[in-house]
Amino acid sequence: MGITTAGLVWMLYLIKQSLGQTLDEPGKDIPAESGNLAPKPAWLRYHVHYYGYALLFLAFDMEMAYMYPWAVVYREVGILALLDMGVFLMILFLGLIYTWTQLGLKRQ
Repeated sequence: MGITTAGLVWMLYLIKQSLGQTLDEPGKDIPAESGNLAPKPAWLRYHVHYYGYALLFLAFDMEMAYMYPWAVVYREVGILALLDMGVFLMILFLGLIYTWTQLGLKRQ
């Protein structure tokens, strides 16, 4: 499987190299909104207070990414899988409590 994947990646790299050089276009790296230049830089639009929400979203998104494979193998593994998922959820819950105590969920 690993050799097949490495071969596929190498083949895609060779195809990319055979297509030639990429062209540098002026204005390609300038942020735009609906075809117009952005009035402010992108980093001014997102306040630092949204950082906590982004981390919480990421944590719970990863939780779902781990829960689906767990649900698939739960019947085969049994109580050990249940204990593993309990520990995982407890760690996430402790992170949520910590964020709450640090007023990370306070709306401003």
